[in-house]
Amino acid sequence: MTEPSLEALVEALRRLPGVGVKSAQRMAFHLLQHDREGARRIAFALQSAVDHVRHCERCHTFTEAMVCAICLDPQRDARLLCVVETPADQAALERTGSYRGLYFVLMGRLSPLDGIGAADIGAQELLDRASDGILDEVIIATNFTAEGEATAHVLAEALKARGLRVTRLARGVPIGSELEYVDLGTIAHALVDRR
Repeated sequence: MTEPSLEALVEALRRLPGVGVKSAQRMAFHLLQHDREGARRIAFALQSAVDHVRHCERCHTFTEAMVCAICLDPQRDARLLCVVETPADQAALERTGSYRGLYFVLMGRLSPLDGIGAADIGAQELLDRASDGILDEVIIATNFTAEGEATAHVLAEALKARGLRVTRLARGVPIGSELEYVDLGTIAHALVDRR
C-alpha cells in the first residue's frame, strides 16, 4: 500500500480495540470498494459524536446534554447509586429493566501497572456524589476481573469510611447452566456468596 489516504484510513481503523492490520485493511477495502456511502455515514457519525457527545456532569456517562436523561428522570430512585466501569456496563444493566436507581460511571478501573490510579477514574467525584445526604446504598458493579475487584475494594473502603452502605453486585452460577460446565472459580464464589 503506497497511497497515503489509504494508509491513513487503515491506521485510523487500527485504533479500534481488537483490530489489527489485516482487519483494518479488510474494512478499508470493503468501504472503498463496496460501500462508499457507508464510509461517508461513518465519517459523519464519528465527527458528530466527537463534536457533540460529552460526559454527564452528575454520573459521567456519555450524553449530548449537560446532564443525561437517566440523571434527570424523576422516576429514578435517588437513594440508590450503582457504580459501573463503562457506559457499556451501564447500558447492560439498563437492558435488564430491573434497576431503577441512578449511576456513576467510572470510565475505567484501577490498574497500577498501567498507571491508572483513583484520580484517573473519578474516585473523588464519586465520593462527593455519594456524600450528598440522599443515598441509602451504593452498589459496586465493577467487572469481576482482577482490576475490577481491586477497584471495588478501594471504592468500597472509601465509601464505608464515609458511613455509607455499600453492596457488591452478586456473582455466581449463570441461570440455565449446568454445574459440570461452569468454571471452578465461579462455583467457588457461588458457594461463598450463597443465600
